[in-house]
Amino acid sequence: MIYINFSAEINPHTSEALMNFLADQANKGQKEFYVLLSSGGGSVKDGVTLYNYIQALPAKFIMHNIGVVNSVANVIFLAADERYAVPSSSFLFHGVGFDILQPARLELKDIRERMTTIEKDQKLISDIILKRTKIKETELKEMFLEAAVKSPEQAKNLGLIQEIKESKIPEGTQVFSFVFQQRPWR
Repeated sequence: MIYINFSAEINPHTSEALMNFLADQANKGQKEFYVLLSSGGGSVKDGVTLYNYIQALPAKFIMHNIGVVNSVANVIFLAADERYAVPSSSFLFHGVGFDILQPARLELKDIRERMTTIEKDQKLISDIILKRTKIKETELKEMFLEAAVKSPEQAKNLGLIQEIKESKIPEGTQVFSFVFQQRPWR
């Protein structure tokens, strides 16, 4: 088993780096990955792709929330069958949105396209969360509307994690770290 520290925003650069690393390790015969995860979230497309990639690999994955698992990072976290959280961690759920970085003129067709994309992305995320946890659909919709933050105790009751425990890397274990500059929280 190898340990991976992944502390990053979810975007094409970070998710592709992790997928390339996992592929390399799988090609070398690695069958177990223990991921120490802390992420403020990011791109839905990249998060869902990473979730599906982890699910497709012929390996065992253990995820451990060592800080914050927010937004689409919850989807990545749920790719593992074994999931843990340290006592001083949290999980944030909110609805899908999009950033407008510069002034833009939107016509009705543009707004419809954005709305369709938001609805599609939110359904993708919802379907994964509902499949991999004990959360009910009405509860999840409410969590998205409220931008709900869940403690490890609440996460355990919701089926996000199996256990609350400190993360301990065994002496002599291979550790790889993926730490990228994260966007400041808005």
